[in-house]
Amino acid sequence: MILGSNYLRAQELFVFTEPASNMAAQSIGFRLNNFLEEGTTSNNYYLIPEIMFGISRKVMVHTDLFTSNISGNFKADGGSLYLKYRFFSNDEVQRHFRMSAFTRFSYNSLPLNEEAINIYGKNSGIESGVVETALLHKIALSSGVSYVRAFEPVSSYFKSYGGSANAINYTISAGRLMLPNVYKSYDQLNINLMTEFLGQYNLESKHAYLDFAPGLQFIIKSVARVDIGYRTELTGNMFRSGRNWWLLRLEYNLFNVW
Repeated sequence: MILGSNYLRAQELFVFTEPASNMAAQSIGFRLNNFLEEGTTSNNYYLIPEIMFGISRKVMVHTDLFTSNISGNFKADGGSLYLKYRFFSNDEVQRHFRMSAFTRFSYNSLPLNEEAINIYGKNSGIESGVVETALLHKIALSSGVSYVRAFEPVSSYFKSYGGSANAINYTISAGRLMLPNVYKSYDQLNINLMTEFLGQYNLESKHAYLDFAPGLQFIIKSVARVDIGYRTELTGNMFRSGRNWWLLRLEYNLFNVW
């Protein structure tokens, strides 16, 4: 989405996925990610603090700490390192097309006990893939595909279920700048409306799911960001502990740090 900022002009942001574009070079961002998973018997809460580094215009790094109450007591479960490299850009006035490669390494003390693999808060593993994003004035479109592999610990229940620790993730995202209609100041509040689809295909069991995830995003004075989103399953036959998620994200960015 187009943001009113010298540093973030003509850049798109999504609620549940990362675009091909990177954050501004020489910048640091701070996020507080709150996830509420609606389970069949109880709700699980995940709090994931995140620090982002804009190393250059092509390289971005995220570090995360995973905490949750899924084991009964609220505690730290692990963390992750995310790297993204933008290898293609075709930029024009108020439009661009970009492609990036990304990798996430995660460690988590929670066992893999369901068929769905989630290395952002639930499982240890690695995910690598590519994402492409197009900006067309006030509309941003993005899609991505990745391979994900979960590591130990794997529960005996998961092994008896017949699921594989290998899967393919795929995403499609669309966003539109709703307000302001005309830019007059970088201090104007930006409101973006998002629609995203997130899916996974298990390579051994051949089971899959597809989620629908609408979201609302507020950009405040071009440096702060608030995301509100809801993710729910459209279709699927994959065993998952929860099929509905709420997300609240708070973010603040510092520019020209070095």
